[in-house]
Amino acid sequence: MVTEEVYDYADSLGIKIDAVVTQNRNFNAQEHTHIVLTEYEPLEDALKYLVAEGYPAVNVIAEEFLLKDYVLFVDIINLVIFTSDKKIMPIRSGFSKWQTGGQKVHLLHDAKHLQIEGLKHLGFHQFETEKDGFYALTFEQPFLFIAEEL
Repeated sequence: MVTEEVYDYADSLGIKIDAVVTQNRNFNAQEHTHIVLTEYEPLEDALKYLVAEGYPAVNVIAEEFLLKDYVLFVDIINLVIFTSDKKIMPIRSGFSKWQTGGQKVHLLHDAKHLQIEGLKHLGFHQFETEKDGFYALTFEQPFLFIAEEL
């Protein structure tokens, strides 16, 4: 799925485009490409479309990350958001992941009663993996958005 603004570029790369998010009802797209009409919130409309079509997950490539754009979708579709330098995802308490040592992990909002394993605290919401191995986060809230540096 792409926006109208990057459609031609994605098409020129030979990428099969499943859907295009546009305000143009008559947008000329590849055969079998769905048109997702939007008026004010292209990202929200795209996520609603994916949920309605039963997609279990989505990778989003975005220039910036705004928590408000994704928080309503955490419980209904698996999200991974890529910016130019970060991989962002919502996690549940008890999340653990193997990572090489020295990798930065950022919390993107406050966490209630946060407990960490395998991470050292660098500063406000910033951590680093202590060594090659698993790191883990537990907290008392439904989810927490974290970012790993790419």
